[in-house]
Amino acid sequence: MRIVQLLPTLSFGDAIGNDTLALSGALKDMGFKSEIYAENIDKRLPRGIASHTDKLKDLKSSDILIYHKSTGTDLTFKIEQYKCRRIMVYHNITPPEFFRPYSTEAANLTEYGYKGVEYLRDKVEYVLADSAYNRNELLKMGYTCPIDVRPILIRFEDYKQAPDEAVMKKYGDGRTNLLFVGRIAPNKKQENLIRAFFCYKKRDPQARLILCGSYAGMENYYERLVKYAAALGIGDDVIFTGHIRFPEILAYYRTASAFVCMSEHEGFCVPLAEAMFFDVPIIAYDAAAISDTLGGCGILLDDNSPEFAAAVIDRTVHDEKLREYLIKGQRKRLEDFSYERIKAIFEKQIRSFTEKR
Repeated sequence: MRIVQLLPTLSFGDAIGNDTLALSGALKDMGFKSEIYAENIDKRLPRGIASHTDKLKDLKSSDILIYHKSTGTDLTFKIEQYKCRRIMVYHNITPPEFFRPYSTEAANLTEYGYKGVEYLRDKVEYVLADSAYNRNELLKMGYTCPIDVRPILIRFEDYKQAPDEAVMKKYGDGRTNLLFVGRIAPNKKQENLIRAFFCYKKRDPQARLILCGSYAGMENYYERLVKYAAALGIGDDVIFTGHIRFPEILAYYRTASAFVCMSEHEGFCVPLAEAMFFDVPIIAYDAAAISDTLGGCGILLDDNSPEFAAAVIDRTVHDEKLREYLIKGQRKRLEDFSYERIKAIFEKQIRSFTEKR
């Protein structure tokens, strides 16, 4: 039996790419012949780690195709041509409404993505959703096949490597560093972060807001954010890192005073789990799958008022007992995302699926 994973783009360092590679390793550990196929393969990945979709042939009815769904692509509408058993891993798709003011192309792509999800409704036998939120979205769209939740598989061992020394030296200077990690995109609501930071700086004038993430494809949104921070008079202390290397990301986590998330759409928020790993207290707005990811830890905001957020940040940064309490809860929640635990869940789900005919 072959179990192959299929996705439009296998990227270096992103959550879906990392999940795909980790699942491949888990499948091989289970004794299956595991392969990865993608239309686009990041050249930074090791050669031979994946093959182009054109080379995916000779699938038998007993073989299994695992399709990662996260964007709009023609590949979705070719799934039916593979005469084998089919599983979808649903990572969710950002609603097009977020993108329309900034990029018609991105809005059209995500709208096409949702059409693809609707198309797959009766084309897959089984779905693995990253979160309960993702599962509920599929149920609302009329999915009737079995849907189980399986959080993204994260190799936390990789996060133990040395952080970038230059970043550590520059930002580990004792000033308050408020951190958010995620691509610069309208659904992440970085403008709400900037607004809350503006209010917080009245309490802590030396504070910084560090926004780690690429803005490729969202240049219009990025430029508006830069202008907005400048107009508020805080432009020098709002740091946009752009796309950075993994050791640099590790350094930003290690120098962070708090992780603040005002995102309004996440299918599963990997940076929240990363913040848990680095013992960075989390403050996050309650939207989409944020509460699913936090699982009761951190501070969940039911109001995205910048003044309210600033007050919560201030308490979190300066109240040592509260910080200890939050970190203790986050460490407990992190156990749920351990590589071994999520791998075991995946193995059980796959074995159960393979045994059913």
